[in-house]
Amino acid sequence: MRRLVLLLFSVSLLHGAVHAQDAEPVQFPSPLARLVLQDGDSIVFLGDSITHQCLYTQYVEDYFYTRFPEMRLKLHNSGVGGARAWDALQRFDDDVAAYKPKYVSVLLGMNDGTYIPYHDETFKTYRQDMIQVADRIVDAGATPILMTPTMFDARAARIKPRRQRDPDSVTMYNSVLAYYGTWCREIATARGLGFVDMWGPLNQITFQQRKSNPEFTLIADAVHPGPSGQVVMATAMIDDLGLARRVSNVKVFKNADGSWGSETTGGEMSAVEATEDGITFQWHAKSLPWVLPEDAADGVRLTRLGHKLSGEMLEIHGLDPGMYELTIDGEVVGKYNSNALGRHIELQGNPKTPQYQQALAVAMKNKERNEVAVRPMRNQWRDFQQYARTRRSAAEAPENEQLQKQLAALDKKIEVLNERVAELNKQAKTFEDEIFEINQPKNRTYVLKNVK
Repeated sequence: MRRLVLLLFSVSLLHGAVHAQDAEPVQFPSPLARLVLQDGDSIVFLGDSITHQCLYTQYVEDYFYTRFPEMRLKLHNSGVGGARAWDALQRFDDDVAAYKPKYVSVLLGMNDGTYIPYHDETFKTYRQDMIQVADRIVDAGATPILMTPTMFDARAARIKPRRQRDPDSVTMYNSVLAYYGTWCREIATARGLGFVDMWGPLNQITFQQRKSNPEFTLIADAVHPGPSGQVVMATAMIDDLGLARRVSNVKVFKNADGSWGSETTGGEMSAVEATEDGITFQWHAKSLPWVLPEDAADGVRLTRLGHKLSGEMLEIHGLDPGMYELTIDGEVVGKYNSNALGRHIELQGNPKTPQYQQALAVAMKNKERNEVAVRPMRNQWRDFQQYARTRRSAAEAPENEQLQKQLAALDKKIEVLNERVAELNKQAKTFEDEIFEINQPKNRTYVLKNVK
């Protein structure tokens, strides 16, 4: 009997093995590892009010302008306050597809969850609409980059309540957003799309900072990250999309014959010469450090943005012992002893360097671009969003005269939408032209002088 059972078991295994051999192997796509960009490519940032703030998008733009000055990318903010995935679909053709994007980042979900504990029907609506958003992006010839919703700061909501919220919603909503974000990651993985984790870094930094400051927050109103929180978001994009790259590594050393040589990355070295009390050389970097406006300084510190995502390393070997003054283009930027120079110094965060000031000028011009042209453009699309929602409500209740009047008034208001958007796009382009006049790296003269 036992032999019969073993025989039947063996036959069963063989039968299964035959079927396993006949079955087609499952093919899994790889999620997007990094952005592949070239001059003229277009990127659209699709989202809600957190994108409408024009902060994390602005900081990512600053990174592109300074780290890839040889490429002129077309960067378009498509965020609207209060938007859900359904709203994004209504303006998709004119506010996303019209810009012929190669990549479209999608930051939606904060409003889709409706600020309540998890509700299955609410999530199903978000899921269905987000799938449509991703499909429309693909149909437009672009690659979607799904991003987790950001953090809902329950503690900030309790410390400074700005609206009456259900206590359970305050306690549980950040977990709802975590669930939505996990779903986004699964979809991106299954379909081979791009993915950025915004939720994780915001929560992790907040958790760490609260070990020493229980009232710390990056999101004072619980929903909209301030400048520092938006720096965290921008660095998440740079990291998760494979864009991280340092500015330069310059190593100068004395050869056995007493002459000076160099090993460098990120630029071109020339005219390395000894002087009576030090050395001098010419350095032409290919890019600039990532510098942000002053109101983002805490975010730069918390993320260690300069060290991790800029990095201007200068290493000098063979100097006589002593203290050396470093000047760049005649500007004194600091004093360093020969031992520190032999280990390496980092210049990317030094506001005295000409390249830092050049990068800061880029950031300030882009800030002006966003404030004068981009955010007003997003306000125009907020009017369209109100129109689209009213149009839907009016179609569902044709007998409601008040809704019909509201729709008629909004219809007139958006008649000039395309004209206004075109004018604001033109203004944004003018600012961008100015940015590309000031973001080109320059040949710099470095002098190290022994000052004892």
